[in-house]
Amino acid sequence: MKKKTALTIAGSDSGGGAGIQADIKTMTVNGVFAMSAITALTAQNTTGVTDILNSTPEFLAHQLDAVFTDIYPDALKIGMVSSVELIQVIADKLTEYDAKNIVVDPVMVATSGARLISDDAIAVLKEKLLPLALLSTPNIPEAEVLSGMEIHSPEDMEKAAGRIYDEFGCAVLLKGGHDLNDANDLLCTGDGLRWFKGKRIDNPNTHGTGCTLSSAIASNLAKGMSLEDSVDQAKRYISGALAAMLDLGKGKGPMDHAFAVEGEY
Repeated sequence: MKKKTALTIAGSDSGGGAGIQADIKTMTVNGVFAMSAITALTAQNTTGVTDILNSTPEFLAHQLDAVFTDIYPDALKIGMVSSVELIQVIADKLTEYDAKNIVVDPVMVATSGARLISDDAIAVLKEKLLPLALLSTPNIPEAEVLSGMEIHSPEDMEKAAGRIYDEFGCAVLLKGGHDLNDANDLLCTGDGLRWFKGKRIDNPNTHGTGCTLSSAIASNLAKGMSLEDSVDQAKRYISGALAAMLDLGKGKGPMDHAFAVEGEY
């Protein structure tokens, strides 16, 4: 039998709630065969990150070669990549293999507001990676970095998304929240703007929501859905994972990625 495939290029989360682990769970539950290229190992749990070990550029390149020359991905998502060299390798390999349906989750700013990657790395991400993407999925602090403007209202979201689309040529899903609105996300494409309404779920365990959303969108693109349908389906999936009210760990815990798994096994 044949099955659609998706690749995640991201870091490993030893706690299982975000990163590669969240991506693989999400892709599997959403019906595609998941593959991975690991950019970094992290020592991480629900209370925080205690150590990071980056892959070398050479080893990341070998991982990408291994995937693309054997099981070519129908879609892929890119999560946090912290160094200029790793971002450059990814951009080079995606260009070399003419990768399709690229979703970039531009993880740059922590919930606390702390910058997670250097200004040099952000510059290369903007120059080399975003122009290759079909879709980028920034949250509000990340969209402020990409658009060069502050965002305080839904009108600001629309203006910022338009700026990002105009500069980088990729569609933009600007994620709401951050106390600005009730989890409403804005999609900006060449066809205009569309709001995806969301209902905030009273669940403090939201570790890995960004990883999960971008992976679900990539999975849906791999299955041949349109971009709008991919976003709509992904938002419904993540709402279900949050509504399952999984409660693990001593900090901000993970969602139940497997809430929709059915069958004997």
